Amino acid sequence: MTAEINLKEKLKTLLEPVILRKNMELVDLEWRRERTGWVLRLFIDKPGGVTIGDCTKISELVGKILDKENLIHHSYNLEVSSPGIERALVKKEDYERFKGEKVKIILKNPISGRKSFTGILLGVKENLVKIRVEEKDLEILLDNIKKAHLKPEISFK
Repeated sequence: MTAEINLKEKLKTLLEPVILRKNMELVDLEWRRERTGWVLRLFIDKPGGVTIGDCTKISELVGKILDKENLIHHSYNLEVSSPGIERALVKKEDYERFKGEKVKIILKNPISGRKSFTGILLGVKENLVKIRVEEKDLEILLDNIKKAHLKPEISFK
């Protein structure tokens, strides 16, 4: 396990309970090097959506915790935001919670020569995600999913 992945898991373990106590969900966490330097990016959500005030509150709280715990030994930028309308599906529970929604799933290993599927999410049972693609139901192993996110259809009528 690389140091970055190990740090990411430590950060999730440390921060997720704190965010939950504020009645919000840690949807995802990114720890990566970008052109401007290292970035710790938290995506938070709550029923009804998050506000800028929620992001500010969590940023201040997390900043204090990270300073105290001293897990990151070099400079970085902390960003806290909403997951957006194309919210990532990260946890197994997400695949049940967003059943009936349009999603895009990208695979680690192809199925029938394809690595990308867009369709209606039918849910998850055990470790199989079910999705309806082009009038056919497809089952995908949860472990074979590289990335997945909501793909809402927006009408400007």
